[in-house]
Amino acid sequence: MENNLFKEMADMSQKMMKSYDTLHQIKEVEIAASPKTAVYTEDKLVLYRYKRETPATYKTPVLIVYALVNTYKMLDLQPDRSYIKNLLNAGLDVYLIDWGNPSKSDRYLSIDDYVNSYINNCVDTIRKENKVEKINILSICQGGTLSVIYSTLYPNKIKNLVTQVTPIDFSTNDGLLFRWSKNMDFDKLVEGFNGLIPGDFLNQGFDMLKPMMKVQKQQTLVKSLEDKEKLLMFLRMEQWISESPNQAGECFRQFMKELYQENKLIKGELVVGGREVNLKNLVCPLLNIYATEDHLVPPAATKPLNDYVGTKDKELYSFKGGHIGVFVGSKSQKELCPTITEWLKKRDK
Repeated sequence: MENNLFKEMADMSQKMMKSYDTLHQIKEVEIAASPKTAVYTEDKLVLYRYKRETPATYKTPVLIVYALVNTYKMLDLQPDRSYIKNLLNAGLDVYLIDWGNPSKSDRYLSIDDYVNSYINNCVDTIRKENKVEKINILSICQGGTLSVIYSTLYPNKIKNLVTQVTPIDFSTNDGLLFRWSKNMDFDKLVEGFNGLIPGDFLNQGFDMLKPMMKVQKQQTLVKSLEDKEKLLMFLRMEQWISESPNQAGECFRQFMKELYQENKLIKGELVVGGREVNLKNLVCPLLNIYATEDHLVPPAATKPLNDYVGTKDKELYSFKGGHIGVFVGSKSQKELCPTITEWLKKRDK
């Protein structure tokens, strides 16, 4: 008994020393390291074009439209877990919108501003730079919702649309986020925060959706302390979360009230910039990807898109995993980008 106790103490001491050595080796944590160049700026927004070592093999450039919540950096977490790098390796010419971090001066930005100004100006920049009439959009989560709206309003500018874990039908009660949102007073919430919703506040809400996640994170951290690569992966994810941007109050209010609460997009009642958003006007080829274990955007919110759009060239793809795992999981590296690039290749004419 006494020998076992001394052995456990010795083992613990060795683990602590190894953990200290591992932490001491890490000078800084770097994410989103793939080389890129800013080709357009507007207010807080920056449009990046990723650098390629060889010419693109696809004719049509792609624009990645990420959500306003969190940052795009999760898509380029580290070299072996990089959605961006996988797209580049497949031969695509990749552009991406960095929305930046809204401040008080941006509190009145609306869905109209994000769709008819920001996204449209980025699309036009890419069209002009590449001398093409249409581009492809690869959209993610809330960025997918905005891209669907855009594609209905500007069908002459979009060649193919890929939506990934994108909420469209907000009537579902699957997932706590959809249940909670139906009874919240978002006018008072925006007013209480003086028109600028803090990123930290939203992160606290996301934590409440899966309260045991913090315990799991602590367990993951402890298990990672002796392995530098695992620890770096953990720290990169935490850094990405910590950089969550603020939200422009007006856009947040509209998104939560008109979509989450009133489900206007599916009903055909949404008006953006004085124009009705009719999903039947989405006539470009559509690849709609959902995650089977997604607790933030459940399949029931994503799958109905294919039933409402006007295009006949539409595909629904099921990915076994969660909301973030779709992009950073080990399985994703072998499945997600190959699925998207093969789908695009058939339509790259």
